[in-house]
Amino acid sequence: MLKLRMRATASNARIKWMGGIFRMDADKENSKERFHIGIDLGGTKIEGIVLDHQYRECRRIRMETRASDGYLPVLQRIIEMHSQLAAVVLGEEATLGICTPGSISKTTGLLKNCNATELNGHPLQADLRQRLGRPFAMENDANCFAMAEALQGAGSGHGCVLGLVLGTGVGAGIVVDGRVWSGRHGIAGEWGHMSIDPDGPACYCGRQGCVERYLSGTALEADYRQFTGRSADAARIVEMARHGDGAAVELLDRFLSQFAGAVANVVAILDPDVIVIGGGLASMDELYEEGSLRLQRMVFNDDFHTPVLRNRLGNSAGVIGAAMVGV
Repeated sequence: MLKLRMRATASNARIKWMGGIFRMDADKENSKERFHIGIDLGGTKIEGIVLDHQYRECRRIRMETRASDGYLPVLQRIIEMHSQLAAVVLGEEATLGICTPGSISKTTGLLKNCNATELNGHPLQADLRQRLGRPFAMENDANCFAMAEALQGAGSGHGCVLGLVLGTGVGAGIVVDGRVWSGRHGIAGEWGHMSIDPDGPACYCGRQGCVERYLSGTALEADYRQFTGRSADAARIVEMARHGDGAAVELLDRFLSQFAGAVANVVAILDPDVIVIGGGLASMDELYEEGSLRLQRMVFNDDFHTPVLRNRLGNSAGVIGAAMVGV
């Protein structure tokens, strides 16, 4: 069982939405103790969690997303998961937070920028509001990851935390002094769609040479397939590189250089206190060794000592962050 301790000025602290940021404030004295439900909608799985008022895990549920089935079946799976989680706290007050692989457009109310493209262009927030009949907060998965790691994970104790997610897709979340910064349009941290090569491969977002086309596990696997004519998953490619496979060595070398260059662009603007990496590729030791060294050489400064750290909460960060931002 995972025990979480909220960093705040009172033992019954909570997260509140404050117009563009998530802010952690202490509840009023003698307020009712509540449970916290979090749902993480991912490209491959939907995960749900129930935390008690002391942020200890009570229940966890996982099911396949199966986004290829279409929007409505995915919507129904989210509703079913909420029903199962709510049954755990039947009769008790509980907050609800939902994180998504994209974000909700403040102009149209539709889901956008989601690498599970079947979900883009749908009114996910409005549909869930109608069907669930209860308040909830909805936030980008990278922001939920960054919030959880900033408060309870590898970024704990740091003022400005940059959370990078390298997995099926690529994203980032920014937490400053315990607050998620999502920006005026809700797109702060869309690092995966910064173009690092205008002549690079086309991205589903409509641009070319996006970070996601180079630093996701999907991109690494596609590059290996194109380079060799063979298929291998990202973990296998890294392992082959460690054993001297020529093609894998070349691709990993290029991957680390692209990682350093892409992160250096963000560091030049944000200058974070710590960088925390999550997602399926976070297990690559090379990111924290050679990748970090190359980043130091590319940062425009005479000194760079910002730590690049592996996440502490693992795959749980997103769903825990969702529970933390719930209302």
